[in-house]
Amino acid sequence: MLERVRRDYVEPVDEKTLIENAINGMLAALDPHSSYMNPKTYKDMQVQTKGEFGGLGIEVTMENGVIKVVSPIDDTPAAKAGIQSGRPDLRARRRAGAGPDPAGGGREDARQGRHADQASRSAAAAKDPFDVSLTREIIKVKSVRYRLEGGDIGYIRVTSFTEQSTSGVLDAVEKLKKEAGNKLKGYILDLRNNPGGLLDQAIAMSDAFLDKGEIVSVKARKSEDVQRWNAKPGDVADGLPIVVLMNGGSASASEIVAGALQDHRRAIILGTRSFGKGSVQTIMQVTGGGAIRLTTALYFTPSGRSIQKEGIKPDIEVEPAKIENHPGARRLPRGEPAPLDHQPERQAGRRQAAPTKPRPSRQAGSRQAGRQEGRQAGRAGQRRRRRAIPTSRPRTRWPTTSCCAPPT
Repeated sequence: MLERVRRDYVEPVDEKTLIENAINGMLAALDPHSSYMNPKTYKDMQVQTKGEFGGLGIEVTMENGVIKVVSPIDDTPAAKAGIQSGRPDLRARRRAGAGPDPAGGGREDARQGRHADQASRSAAAAKDPFDVSLTREIIKVKSVRYRLEGGDIGYIRVTSFTEQSTSGVLDAVEKLKKEAGNKLKGYILDLRNNPGGLLDQAIAMSDAFLDKGEIVSVKARKSEDVQRWNAKPGDVADGLPIVVLMNGGSASASEIVAGALQDHRRAIILGTRSFGKGSVQTIMQVTGGGAIRLTTALYFTPSGRSIQKEGIKPDIEVEPAKIENHPGARRLPRGEPAPLDHQPERQAGRRQAAPTKPRPSRQAGSRQAGRQEGRQAGRAGQRRRRRAIPTSRPRTRWPTTSCCAPPT
């Protein structure tokens, strides 16, 4: 077949390209995460895990034959342009004169699009399509950021799991302790839109907050490949409560950390269900300088839950806030008093008479319109709920037993 394609295809085709595409097609058909990396892609992957690479700053995967955004990386062209996790059917194209056009290519084309030479690109999503111009940059991933909130809450943001992530978290905890002194009440570990990274960093970060017990287990086809990692004594947070923030862009290593802390009741998970990427990819170098990324095992949390396709379900589910203008809202002229049913009571304990309910109009369609306005108002009220990092001393009671009880 190779000879037939090379001989009869409408244009001359390089044999090396045909072989690479055949290998990649075979691996991609197995699952969304197995793939072939040519020498350049393999080198770029090694550079990325060290925390610096050239590209757009967007993590993608293949789902049901289309490229899907896992998450953008903080402070990168993709994040600044508003690219969101979960966008399906992402396509990229170079501007005229910027080189070959990868539009319509597969997942590996999209991966190469992140790390190729700098050039301007446009990304379009098939659902609610839009074009956005992205200029490629050298991405320097600062995977850990932190600050003190309200004088007594330590906020730590982890954007990815690189070689410096766990050391960055340990450094953040020590500096927050010094800054807050004995006033520190607890920590917020923000793993939203964190696509994952190195397994050893996820294990080390979980170990930092756990005093004992299993962190994660790996179950493979071969019994000799089954592995289990346990925490060593010592909790860098000294037993203070922890809240972990997650969303649909939290994947892989993020889910390992969240699952371990949740199963041991060491932290409360707040946000939305995570991405559900719980498979182990082994990188195997092959002849010619390239490598294959092959799924060889699955991750399981300490309680035996599979992360693959299931994700981590939060203890407290909070959807992202979405504020919209109500189409039927009437803005009062300046100085006009509010209607009677919106005026506050002037004296404590004094009850106001309920306003008389207007008689429904007999005009056709008015009852249906009223019901529609009621439904819209209800939805608008729900969408005003905000999920935000507290900017002042929180009024909520921190959990005692549910968060910090030892594992059972």
